[in-house]
Amino acid sequence: MNTLFLALALVAVAGWITSTLNLKVRALEDKADRLERRLGLVLEHFGIEEPEPAGMDEVRALVREGRTVSAIKVYRQITGAGLAEAKRAVDALEAVGAPAAAQG
Repeated sequence: MNTLFLALALVAVAGWITSTLNLKVRALEDKADRLERRLGLVLEHFGIEEPEPAGMDEVRALVREGRTVSAIKVYRQITGAGLAEAKRAVDALEAVGAPAAAQG
């Protein structure tokens, strides 16, 4: 009986810790998103454009060849982006026809 009670208590504590950590991580992600938006506004205000990561020519070439999955993989490698962000970026390149060089 004591073992069962101890096991239930451990499960409850583990659940509480997991829940608390998830809330804190979400709060930090939200804060990072807000800071990123603010930084974007500051850069825009001063007319500063973010430099294009090295290797984007390879991503564009893969998009032109119709190799979307490979393009996403390379984009993630050169930028450190997550899967969803990389897919959006590659989809945007596909939508504009993946020009050979950055427009700017």
